[in-house]
Amino acid sequence: MSSNTVIGGNVKQHADAVLAIMTYTTVPDVTTSNLSVNNGLTGNPGFGQTQFGGGFTLSRSFPLYMEGTLAYSRYDPIFIATDGAQQRAVPTKWNTFSGTVGLGWDFRITDELVFRPILNGTIGRVSSDLKVGQTLFNHVTDSNLQFLENGSLNAYGYGGSLMLDYEHYRENYEIDAELRATDIYLRSFGSSSEAVQGSAMAQQVSLWTRWRAPTGWHALDRPVRYVLEAAYSHYFGDSAGVLGFNDLTSLGVGLELDSSRYPVIVTRTRAMVRYVFGRNVHGVSFGFAMSF
Repeated sequence: MSSNTVIGGNVKQHADAVLAIMTYTTVPDVTTSNLSVNNGLTGNPGFGQTQFGGGFTLSRSFPLYMEGTLAYSRYDPIFIATDGAQQRAVPTKWNTFSGTVGLGWDFRITDELVFRPILNGTIGRVSSDLKVGQTLFNHVTDSNLQFLENGSLNAYGYGGSLMLDYEHYRENYEIDAELRATDIYLRSFGSSSEAVQGSAMAQQVSLWTRWRAPTGWHALDRPVRYVLEAAYSHYFGDSAGVLGFNDLTSLGVGLELDSSRYPVIVTRTRAMVRYVFGRNVHGVSFGFAMSF
């Protein structure tokens, strides 16, 4: 063990986990769109994420599908640091910023059902904002500590998705459902420390459903709709079990305003509150969406 060493947790393993966590931010997914989660058994690690994203098809005559996401996540593992004589807990904050774009094409199976293959590309950055107290460490030489002290790495990713998109719209109600399988490969580059070089492979299958119907209220000369939503995501590959769970379930409720009667670009605005839960974890997600 070197004179300055982090114990009680392997930084390389946790850095690989950060890359796997980054894959959570690469796919539009309501279960992780705006989420704060603590492990119910240990409280470590903490995880928080905010994601902005969306997708649309240009038209039925030219069914090019485009999507994009911008996301920020925070991962808070705790290590024990020692200089050979002293030990103390070192709470860290690892911040991840990522952006993803996707291009796909709609193959219409029926009037209400679409098959959509998508190609995805991702770029991201992970950084540690910890400054270890110099009263404990006078000379940081351990590669683990080099990353903990304001280290960073960049990552790129590529992969694809297959989606089934179902839209069943009637005057008194609307049903949406999406079944999506995603495969993302992430690899690091440009790291400030050799301790955090790595890669991650993640596969995710998700199901999202939504029901919308009028409340009986009116605003903006249109009915106000209530929204019920349910979603389920299962994680495979390197991202499975990174935070102590392999799947997340989301149950949501909200309201939707229809502004289509007026000459504005936004036709609908939704506000959602979601309860998200999985094995040993739970959290609350707040969502805000607009249709154009």
